[in-house]
Amino acid sequence: MNNQCLPSLQFEGPLWQSGLLHVAGLDEAGRGAWAGPVAAAVVILPPDDPTISNKLSAVRDSKLMSAKERSSWFDVIKNEALYWGIGFADNQEIDRLNILRATRLAMLRALERLPVSPQHLLIDALILRELDLSQTALVKGDQLSLSTAAASVLAKHARDCWMKEADTVHPGYGFSRHKGYGTAAHRGAIMTLGPCS
Repeated sequence: MNNQCLPSLQFEGPLWQSGLLHVAGLDEAGRGAWAGPVAAAVVILPPDDPTISNKLSAVRDSKLMSAKERSSWFDVIKNEALYWGIGFADNQEIDRLNILRATRLAMLRALERLPVSPQHLLIDALILRELDLSQTALVKGDQLSLSTAAASVLAKHARDCWMKEADTVHPGYGFSRHKGYGTAAHRGAIMTLGPCS
Protein backbone atom coordinates (compact mmCIF):
# COMPACT_ATOMS: atom_id res chain seq x y z
CA MET A 1 0.00 0.00 0.00
CA ASN A 2 1.35 3.42 -0.93
CA ASN A 3 1.66 5.47 2.26
CA GLN A 4 1.09 8.64 0.23
CA CYS A 5 -2.49 7.43 -0.28
CA LEU A 6 -3.12 6.82 3.41
CA PRO A 7 -5.39 9.51 4.86
CA SER A 8 -4.67 10.92 8.30
CA LEU A 9 -6.22 13.12 10.97
CA GLN A 10 -4.25 16.17 9.81
CA PHE A 11 -7.47 18.15 9.33
CA GLU A 12 -9.60 16.62 12.09
CA GLY A 13 -6.92 16.99 14.78
CA PRO A 14 -6.62 20.79 14.81
CA LEU A 15 -10.41 21.15 14.66
CA TRP A 16 -10.79 18.80 17.63
CA GLN A 17 -8.13 20.74 19.53
CA SER A 18 -10.03 23.95 18.87
CA GLY A 19 -13.06 22.46 20.62
CA LEU A 20 -15.03 21.25 17.59
CA LEU A 21 -15.73 17.64 18.56
CA HIS A 22 -18.25 16.74 15.85
CA VAL A 23 -16.12 17.02 12.71
CA ALA A 24 -17.82 15.27 9.81
CA GLY A 25 -16.17 13.87 6.69
CA LEU A 26 -18.37 13.61 3.58
CA ASP A 27 -17.88 11.95 0.23
CA GLU A 28 -19.95 10.55 -2.63
CA ALA A 29 -19.98 7.66 -5.09
CA GLY A 30 -21.60 7.38 -8.49
CA ARG A 31 -21.13 10.84 -9.98
CA GLY A 32 -19.64 9.41 -13.17
CA ALA A 33 -22.02 6.49 -13.62
CA TRP A 34 -24.47 6.02 -16.49
CA ALA A 35 -27.06 4.24 -14.34
CA GLY A 36 -28.19 4.16 -10.74
CA PRO A 37 -28.20 6.71 -7.93
CA VAL A 38 -25.52 8.93 -6.52
CA ALA A 39 -24.74 7.95 -2.93
CA ALA A 40 -23.18 10.05 -0.19
CA ALA A 41 -21.99 9.24 3.28
CA VAL A 42 -20.94 11.17 6.35
CA VAL A 43 -18.67 9.93 9.13
CA ILE A 44 -17.90 11.57 12.47
CA LEU A 45 -14.93 9.91 14.16
CA PRO A 46 -14.48 9.91 17.96
CA PRO A 47 -12.09 12.73 18.94
CA ASP A 48 -11.25 11.08 22.25
CA ASP A 49 -9.98 7.78 20.81
CA PRO A 50 -6.20 8.02 20.28
CA THR A 51 -6.20 4.63 18.52
CA ILE A 52 -8.78 5.46 15.85
CA SER A 53 -6.11 5.78 13.14
CA ASN A 54 -4.87 2.29 13.98
CA LYS A 55 -8.39 0.86 14.10
CA LEU A 56 -9.03 2.21 10.58
CA SER A 57 -5.46 1.63 9.39
CA ALA A 58 -6.33 0.29 5.92
CA VAL A 59 -9.18 2.71 5.18
CA ARG A 60 -8.39 4.98 2.26
CA ASP A 61 -9.96 6.46 -0.86
CA SER A 62 -12.56 3.84 -1.81
CA LYS A 63 -11.38 3.92 -5.43
CA LEU A 64 -8.03 2.54 -4.24
CA MET A 65 -9.65 -0.37 -2.38
CA SER A 66 -11.02 -3.60 -3.81
CA ALA A 67 -14.70 -4.45 -3.46
CA LYS A 68 -13.75 -7.12 -0.93
CA GLU A 69 -11.74 -4.60 1.12
CA ARG A 70 -14.58 -2.08 1.07
CA SER A 71 -17.05 -4.74 2.15
CA SER A 72 -14.88 -5.88 5.04
CA TRP A 73 -14.26 -2.33 6.28
CA PHE A 74 -17.88 -1.19 5.90
CA ASP A 75 -19.06 -2.57 9.25
CA VAL A 76 -15.77 -1.71 10.97
CA ILE A 77 -16.19 1.94 10.03
CA LYS A 78 -19.81 1.98 11.21
CA ASN A 79 -18.81 0.37 14.51
CA GLU A 80 -15.82 2.65 15.16
CA ALA A 81 -17.44 5.91 14.05
CA LEU A 82 -19.08 8.11 16.63
CA TYR A 83 -21.88 8.75 14.11
CA TRP A 84 -22.47 7.98 10.44
CA GLY A 85 -25.15 8.39 7.79
CA ILE A 86 -25.81 7.44 4.16
CA GLY A 87 -28.04 9.24 1.66
CA PHE A 88 -29.03 8.72 -1.97
CA ALA A 89 -30.37 10.77 -4.86
CA ASP A 90 -31.95 8.59 -7.53
CA ASN A 91 -31.54 8.67 -11.31
CA GLN A 92 -34.71 10.73 -11.80
CA GLU A 93 -33.43 13.37 -9.37
CA ILE A 94 -30.07 13.34 -11.17
CA ASP A 95 -31.82 13.90 -14.52
CA ARG A 96 -34.01 16.65 -13.11
CA LEU A 97 -31.43 18.52 -11.01
CA ASN A 98 -28.09 17.65 -12.70
CA ILE A 99 -25.44 15.46 -11.12
CA LEU A 100 -23.80 18.15 -8.99
CA ARG A 101 -27.04 19.29 -7.38
CA ALA A 102 -28.13 15.68 -6.90
CA THR A 103 -24.80 14.97 -5.19
CA ARG A 104 -25.42 17.85 -2.80
CA LEU A 105 -28.93 16.48 -2.16
CA ALA A 106 -27.53 13.03 -1.33
CA MET A 107 -25.04 14.65 1.06
CA LEU A 108 -27.79 16.62 2.78
CA ARG A 109 -29.79 13.41 3.17
CA ALA A 110 -26.77 11.67 4.69
CA LEU A 111 -26.38 14.54 7.16
CA GLU A 112 -30.07 14.27 8.08
CA ARG A 113 -29.39 10.71 9.26
CA LEU A 114 -27.07 11.97 11.99
CA PRO A 115 -28.45 12.29 15.53
CA VAL A 116 -26.25 15.35 16.11
CA SER A 117 -25.42 18.48 14.15
CA PRO A 118 -21.82 18.53 12.90
CA GLN A 119 -19.72 21.50 13.92
CA HIS A 120 -17.48 21.37 10.84
CA LEU A 121 -17.61 19.54 7.50
CA LEU A 122 -14.62 18.13 5.62
CA ILE A 123 -15.97 17.51 2.11
CA ASP A 124 -14.25 15.97 -0.87
CA ALA A 125 -14.02 18.94 -3.26
CA LEU A 126 -17.44 20.48 -2.53
CA ILE A 127 -19.05 23.13 -0.34
CA LEU A 128 -22.67 22.71 0.74
CA ARG A 129 -23.89 26.29 0.37
CA GLU A 130 -27.32 25.17 1.55
CA LEU A 131 -25.91 24.90 5.08
CA ASP A 132 -24.84 27.71 7.38
CA LEU A 133 -22.05 25.56 8.75
CA SER A 134 -18.26 25.76 8.90
CA GLN A 135 -16.82 23.72 6.01
CA THR A 136 -13.58 22.86 4.27
CA ALA A 137 -13.53 21.65 0.66
CA LEU A 138 -10.58 19.29 0.25
CA VAL A 139 -9.33 18.40 -3.23
CA LYS A 140 -8.70 14.65 -3.05
CA GLY A 141 -10.12 14.81 0.45
CA ASP A 142 -10.63 11.04 0.50
CA GLN A 143 -6.85 10.69 0.23
CA LEU A 144 -6.12 13.28 2.93
CA SER A 145 -8.76 13.08 5.67
CA LEU A 146 -9.51 9.81 7.47
CA SER A 147 -13.13 10.71 8.17
CA THR A 148 -13.65 11.65 4.50
CA ALA A 149 -11.98 8.43 3.35
CA ALA A 150 -14.22 6.45 5.71
CA ALA A 151 -17.24 8.24 4.22
CA SER A 152 -16.05 7.35 0.72
CA VAL A 153 -15.99 3.65 1.67
CA LEU A 154 -19.50 3.77 3.14
CA ALA A 155 -20.88 5.60 0.10
CA LYS A 156 -19.21 3.34 -2.44
CA HIS A 157 -20.14 0.07 -0.72
CA ALA A 158 -23.75 1.18 -0.13
CA ARG A 159 -24.10 2.18 -3.78
CA ASP A 160 -22.51 -1.07 -4.98
CA CYS A 161 -25.07 -3.02 -2.91
CA TRP A 162 -27.86 -0.93 -4.45
CA MET A 163 -26.57 -1.72 -7.95
CA LYS A 164 -26.39 -5.45 -7.18
CA GLU A 165 -30.06 -5.33 -6.21
CA ALA A 166 -30.80 -3.42 -9.43
CA ASP A 167 -29.16 -6.25 -11.36
CA THR A 168 -31.87 -8.63 -10.17
CA VAL A 169 -34.62 -6.19 -11.19
CA HIS A 170 -33.01 -5.31 -14.55
CA PRO A 171 -31.09 -8.42 -15.64
CA GLY A 172 -28.85 -8.33 -18.68
CA TYR A 173 -27.16 -4.99 -18.05
CA GLY A 174 -24.42 -6.35 -15.79
CA PHE A 175 -25.04 -3.84 -13.00
CA SER A 176 -23.54 -6.17 -10.39
CA ARG A 177 -20.26 -6.15 -12.34
CA HIS A 178 -19.81 -2.57 -13.56
CA LYS A 179 -22.10 -0.86 -11.00
CA GLY A 180 -23.62 1.35 -13.70
CA TYR A 181 -20.36 2.86 -14.96
CA GLY A 182 -19.72 3.28 -18.67
CA THR A 183 -17.85 0.11 -19.51
CA ALA A 184 -17.82 -1.56 -22.91
CA ALA A 185 -20.10 -4.29 -21.53
CA HIS A 186 -22.57 -1.70 -20.27
CA ARG A 187 -22.52 0.11 -23.60
CA GLY A 188 -23.12 -3.17 -25.40
CA ALA A 189 -26.06 -4.03 -23.14
CA ILE A 190 -27.67 -0.64 -23.82
CA MET A 191 -27.21 -1.15 -27.58
CA THR A 192 -28.82 -4.59 -27.33
CA LEU A 193 -31.55 -4.04 -24.74
CA GLY A 194 -32.09 -0.28 -24.90
CA PRO A 195 -32.01 1.87 -21.76
CA CYS A 196 -33.88 0.61 -18.70
CA SER A 197 -35.85 2.76 -16.27
